[in-house]
Amino acid sequence: MSALDGPRWGPADAAAPRGLVVLLHGLGADGFDLVDLAPTWAEAVPGALFVAPHAPDPCDLAPYGRQWFSVADRTPTRMLAGMRIAAAHLDAFLDAESARLGLPPSAVALMGFSQGAMTALFTGLRRPAPPAAILAYSGRLVGVHETASELRARPPVLLVHGEADEVVPVEGSREAERTLLALNVPVESAYTPGLAHGLDDAGIALGARMLRTHLGVTAA
Repeated sequence: MSALDGPRWGPADAAAPRGLVVLLHGLGADGFDLVDLAPTWAEAVPGALFVAPHAPDPCDLAPYGRQWFSVADRTPTRMLAGMRIAAAHLDAFLDAESARLGLPPSAVALMGFSQGAMTALFTGLRRPAPPAAILAYSGRLVGVHETASELRARPPVLLVHGEADEVVPVEGSREAERTLLALNVPVESAYTPGLAHGLDDAGIALGARMLRTHLGVTAA
C-alpha cells in the first residue's frame, strides 16, 4: 500500500505541532484543493498542523485529479468495497502521522469535502479511538446499513451541505444525520438554502468553531 502525502501548512514551530487537521479533497481534485483553508482555520487552532493528502488513485473519470475510490460503478456493494480500501489507506496515514508527531487521537481532526467527506466519516467512525472531530461537507454516509455494527468511535460530527447541491444531493447528509443520531453520535448540521456543491463562508466559519471547540489547540 503506497503512503499518502500532500501539501502541508503548519504552525511557526512546524517540528512540534500540538494538533493535526487532515483535509480530504473531493473526486477529481487533489490536496491543493483544500489546503488553502489552513490559514483561516489556523486562527482557531494556531498550534495545529494541516495536511491535505492526495487520494491514493488517479481519477478514472477524468484525465486529471485523484480519487479515494471509483464511482464508475455506483452499486452499493462496489462503492462499499472501494471505500474500505480508501479507509485502509487513510488509517495507515493517520497512524503514521500521529506516531511521527507524537499526537494522541484526541489531537487529530478529520475534514472532508464530497468524496473526501464520505471517506472521513467512514474512516473516523471506525477508528479504534475517536478523532477529535469529523467535519463533513457535501457528503454522505457510505455503508449506512453497516454503520451500526461497525461503529467503534463516536466523535463529534459536523455536517454541512447546500440544499441546491445537484452533485451529492443534500439528502445524503440528512440521512447521515438521522443514522448517527440514532447511534448516539453527537451531530451538528447546517443545510444552506441556495448553496450548490461547494463551500461558503458560513460553512467555513462553522468548521472553525468546531475545531476550536473540539481540537482546542493553542500555540505553545
